[in-house]
Amino acid sequence: MEERFFLYDDTVETKTRFVSFMGENERHDLALLYSDRHYGKTIVLDMQRNKFAIIGRDDLEEPGYLEHAFSISEENAEELRSFLFELM
Repeated sequence: MEERFFLYDDTVETKTRFVSFMGENERHDLALLYSDRHYGKTIVLDMQRNKFAIIGRDDLEEPGYLEHAFSISEENAEELRSFLFELM
């Protein structure tokens, strides 16, 4: 059997925050993972949709980013964007 070649194999300390809020149309259940990786950005997991994105404040300002990353409507993305701006 051939030995596996890893590009990297690191263990890092992370801080995880579980947060849930009710928007106008739907509930959002999120896990936010903070670490020294990803240039200070946060891994945001949408636990209802089984989707995630690596997000920084600059990404929140990018038109259509959340809509695409989480497959949500513009209205729901605006609620999520506003909420994440408060947390990040």
